[in-house]
Amino acid sequence: MSKKILITGVSKGLGYNLCERFLEAGHNVTGCSRSGSGPAGLAVCEALDVSDMKSVQAFADKVLADFGVPDLLINNAAVMNDGSTLWDTDPDDFKQLMDINVCGTSNVIHAFFPAMLHSGSGIVVNLSSGWGRSTSPNVAPYCASKYAIEGLSLAMAQEVPAGFAVVSLNPGFIKTDMVTNLFGDGASAAEDPVNWSRKAAKYILNIKVSDNGSQMTVA
Repeated sequence: MSKKILITGVSKGLGYNLCERFLEAGHNVTGCSRSGSGPAGLAVCEALDVSDMKSVQAFADKVLADFGVPDLLINNAAVMNDGSTLWDTDPDDFKQLMDINVCGTSNVIHAFFPAMLHSGSGIVVNLSSGWGRSTSPNVAPYCASKYAIEGLSLAMAQEVPAGFAVVSLNPGFIKTDMVTNLFGDGASAAEDPVNWSRKAAKYILNIKVSDNGSQMTVA
């Protein structure tokens, strides 16, 4: 059965490849990215800064009117810090990362979930990370943001009524631009995003209401 899927951060990496797999499977997909670019075939694809609540609400109003209420909402948009110690991280860069990774996720939920709630069912998937459940040096801002996503997801899962599921999802170690910029040659051990998306799309589509509150991992 075809689903209506909304995903943020679709210009490249995990978001782009997930969109392609969902579209290939015959689902109706809409998305956004900072550049406004994304795979061909999206019902809606707009330039959007998820940290700007007014812009997110305007985007949501358009999507809900033209596309309808998503069955599946995937918060994927995120950035990573440049690999420095916490005390060497520029405070403005730290704030920007938190604004996008955490506030952006909250903004998208705030704009879309009331309509999903009114529809009576839906799945919210918040992309986390292995660094939302463990830590490493030189990525403290990113770890902080993804730990926040874990807590946000677990708490929201306790708030939603029957018929809904909210989960956090650790995608694994994938060769995205963020990973390559951080690890350099070490990124060669990461999984190809196209291969990853083939199993990840199926995994996400199989998330059920009974999974509400789960901390999931694509394996």
